[in-house]
Amino acid sequence: MNHYRELKFKRIYIFFLSSFLILTIGYSLGMLYMTEFEGMTGWLTIGFGAALLLMAGALVWVLRSQVKAVIRTVDDIVDGAISGRRRITGYAETNLSSLENKLTRYIDMSRAHEQNKEAEKNKIQGLISDISHQTKTPLSNIHLYTQLLEEQPLPDDSSRYLVAQIKTQSEKLNWLIQSLIKMSRLETGVIAIRAGAHPVLPTVMAAVSQIYAEAEARKIRIGVSCEPTTAASHDPKWTGEALFNILDNAVKYSNNGEQILISVKAGEMFTRIDIADHGIGIAESELNLVFQRFYRCAKTPVNEGVGIGLYLAREIVTSQGGYIKASSKPGEGSVFSVFLPVN
Repeated sequence: MNHYRELKFKRIYIFFLSSFLILTIGYSLGMLYMTEFEGMTGWLTIGFGAALLLMAGALVWVLRSQVKAVIRTVDDIVDGAISGRRRITGYAETNLSSLENKLTRYIDMSRAHEQNKEAEKNKIQGLISDISHQTKTPLSNIHLYTQLLEEQPLPDDSSRYLVAQIKTQSEKLNWLIQSLIKMSRLETGVIAIRAGAHPVLPTVMAAVSQIYAEAEARKIRIGVSCEPTTAASHDPKWTGEALFNILDNAVKYSNNGEQILISVKAGEMFTRIDIADHGIGIAESELNLVFQRFYRCAKTPVNEGVGIGLYLAREIVTSQGGYIKASSKPGEGSVFSVFLPVN
């Protein structure tokens, strides 16, 4: 029983005991006043009042002791059920025995559910690992054969286009498999993200360097506004992965010649990283859906993607004690804000 409830019980005991004491003394004094303490009547009144007071005190003491005993028994039942010890109440037909039985069944069911959940996670992890292992060699062969074909003189533009498509789709398949592996390992806790106090600028620049070639090819400018001393608690490698996924979407859904601006602001509790683009934008009804696994906006089927990047970004940032939010207007662009804890 916590301190608040114990104090509440004490107040209840004191209230009823005080009320009984006042009524008994008042009744006794009233009787003595009316009888003017006439011999036996007066002594009987005093004896009756004293007996009532003693009985009231004994009743309060017994009730308090019984309540404490029941609470201790319930506490022992909970501890025993959690640790798997033998039953405290046996199998008697009592309310406490019924409570212990229900509690034990509930804990057993919860443990079974957790074990099944863990087994299912391990099964999924093993399945994805098997898929990755089994597809690694065929994908490598496809890449090799594609490179050999590109080195050969092809008869026409159509053949060269088909070879380029094979290469692009195989790279996309490889990226998808690797993303599924990362997603699975993040969800099952296989990947350990080690957050610590690090400057934010190198992490941002590492993410920009991964997308720079694609942005340059489409003449998309990427601007960065960040003080070198601004820091946050994060894992540079995995946070860079999250920022890259957001930047990849920003480049993918922006028109050629547009600009993407990354701005970093330090706060008391969080360091905020805004990634703003001038792309196609996101409808308000879809802002809370874009971070779901495999979700793709209604306007994006023509663009390549599978709907994993933003989900991975959110999982990475959340696992470090941060969060992501998005704001957007269709046709005007989007702003993805990453909040990383300062400590």
